[in-house]
Amino acid sequence: MPPPADIVKVAIEWPGAFPKLMEIDQKKPLSSIIKEVCDGWSLANHDQFALQHADSSNFYITEKVGKSFSTTLAQNAQQLHERIQSSSMDAKLEALKDLANYSRDVTFAQEFINLDGISLLTQMVESGTERYQKLQKIMKPCFGDMLSFTLTAFVELMDHGIVSWDTFSVAFIKKIASYVNKFASDISILQRSLAILESMVLNSHDLYQKVAQEITIGQLIPHLQGTDQEIQTYTIAVINALFLKAPDDKSTKIPVSIFFFLNQEMANILAQKQLRSIILTHVIRAQRAINNEMAHQLYVLQVLTFNLLEDRMMTKMDPQDQAQRDIIFELRRIAFDAELEPNNSSGSIEKRKSMYTRDYKKLGFINHVNPAMDFTQTPPGMLALDNMLYFAKHHQDAYIRIVLENSSREDKHECPFGRSSIELTKMLCEILKVGELPSETCNDFHPMFFTHDRSFEEFFCICIQLLNKTWKEMRATSEDFNKVMQVVKEQIMRALTTKPSSLDQFKSKLQNLSYTEILKIRQSERMNQEDFQSRPILELKEKIQPEILELIKQQRLNRLVEGTCFRKLNSRRRQDKFWYCRLSPNHKVLHYGDLEESPQGEVPHDSLQDKLPVADIKAVVTGKDCPHMKEKGALKQNKEVLELAFSILYDSSGQLNFIAPDKHEYCVWTDGLNALLGKDMLSDLTRNDLDTLLSMEIKLRLLDLENIQIPDAPPPIPKEPSNYDFVYDCN
Repeated sequence: MPPPADIVKVAIEWPGAFPKLMEIDQKKPLSSIIKEVCDGWSLANHDQFALQHADSSNFYITEKVGKSFSTTLAQNAQQLHERIQSSSMDAKLEALKDLANYSRDVTFAQEFINLDGISLLTQMVESGTERYQKLQKIMKPCFGDMLSFTLTAFVELMDHGIVSWDTFSVAFIKKIASYVNKFASDISILQRSLAILESMVLNSHDLYQKVAQEITIGQLIPHLQGTDQEIQTYTIAVINALFLKAPDDKSTKIPVSIFFFLNQEMANILAQKQLRSIILTHVIRAQRAINNEMAHQLYVLQVLTFNLLEDRMMTKMDPQDQAQRDIIFELRRIAFDAELEPNNSSGSIEKRKSMYTRDYKKLGFINHVNPAMDFTQTPPGMLALDNMLYFAKHHQDAYIRIVLENSSREDKHECPFGRSSIELTKMLCEILKVGELPSETCNDFHPMFFTHDRSFEEFFCICIQLLNKTWKEMRATSEDFNKVMQVVKEQIMRALTTKPSSLDQFKSKLQNLSYTEILKIRQSERMNQEDFQSRPILELKEKIQPEILELIKQQRLNRLVEGTCFRKLNSRRRQDKFWYCRLSPNHKVLHYGDLEESPQGEVPHDSLQDKLPVADIKAVVTGKDCPHMKEKGALKQNKEVLELAFSILYDSSGQLNFIAPDKHEYCVWTDGLNALLGKDMLSDLTRNDLDTLLSMEIKLRLLDLENIQIPDAPPPIPKEPSNYDFVYDCN
């Protein structure tokens, strides 16, 4: 007879003794279980002991109620608090090592923080380490390890979000900032110092001001030139944090690349140090693969760079502003090499106006009389005019050729350069999501945007030439303008998906995506996704659909059995902390637990500390309905994070919160959980899989009917014969 479900066998070990396999009744209070364990080894004062996981996490086992357990943790925290103040260097080092390990447990962290442990650590950083400076030469490894463990414990304690970042002094910030320069050769100290600076900037406006005074981009650049990708990742994260929290001062934010201007003060440093070139050479084109976290940081940098364009994108042109009007005059002058300048008094006013109107029409503006009115719509606002001027000045031959080509065509076949530029700029802003906050989970950066200081403008120049080329290939008229823009968008999106490494490579990809090629691709996709609408095919689909849905369901459940690694997100933007969740093979229990690092392959059930019976699950909620999306102080709820959030609700108030690493995993998990609960799988992935598998199955079944016309209606049933004399009776 199998043992009751609440009785589990657990291996428990005690230092200096052989481990024991003991039966634990999970219905009993934790204090009673600890007493039984202590009695097994004849240990007195059981209220001074606790149970810890023996894996790398060393997390304490807790229960919702248990005063004796709280007392035990408080005693352990008190002992560590005293040990790290020991006068013995060896004892102090060992205590700090233990503290760095135990601080990952939120329960222990709360007890240690209650003892004012954070203040103790900051004092040690500010002044305590000074005592050992003299010993540094003879005990350098010991000193480095001690500081590393101190900073590690500090980072772990602060990541729980229990203590506000606003409480730290300038002396502490100065000390952390100094470590970024002093300990460049000590990877662990440098890494933790950078992580602390990033968290300070992201979580406190006051600390941003103080950190910005202590750390310059010039001090961070040498870390990008090293070979350690983890240090490079943390360095770019600090740069991103400084950039993200910079004051929104329109007088200092200039709408060009971050590599030229983050703000006026940093402009010269960035130009001199060639930050973009260093990132391109030492990070993107380094002889090693870019990991997910680095890809995310590069994506954030790319988004923040393009967000500098938002101000110009949302600025309307003032038709009365002479400086802005002069830009339009310059476009006209470059295109037609006009001898008459705007302020030239020769010729009558009416004649000049007539000439300007004619030229503005050739330039493709909608308003021929006052083209400034074309730039009053936002987006793209003044950004479109900036792009046009850049194209005219830096690609003058191509600009003149496009304008003159179109001015010599018939009116209905000319590609209006002005209107095209405005709509194209608006489209590019939508594609690159200019003005949107970076996603917490996206890794989608494009290397080509790091190859030029004015990458957006160069991107526009390539695309406006593509638009003109596609217009000619389509033999379009003014009525076809929207169709041409749709084709151009498809060409750009298809080229971007290949992740070209340079703008020249992007241009080459577009050359291969002519309008004829786009038509071939569309036709091929239509054939591959052909939707047979005849009645027999629809009936066949309806018949085999349940079988396909069952196949999809089994695939989803198998993926849940394999499990997924999820990233933890809280007060810091992102953390190098992970947790893993997987379904048991019998589909009855969800196993989950924290991990030290992203795993390579599956994580065994035995190493996951916690479990949730599927029978206890009450509901699965997504998006804004998730508890962790409603909590005060939760993550910035940008659209992409909301689209990846889901939660499992169980018991009366229990919840297990997820943020999927990508849309695919989100669909797999929400489908799988709904399947476990007997609900329909409604994700986009399920619809796509169903369409694909149905189409494949239909085509396989119809292979023998190739080139045979399938009638819309079944053939008529023939009349009954006049007699059945032809029937042969075998008997």
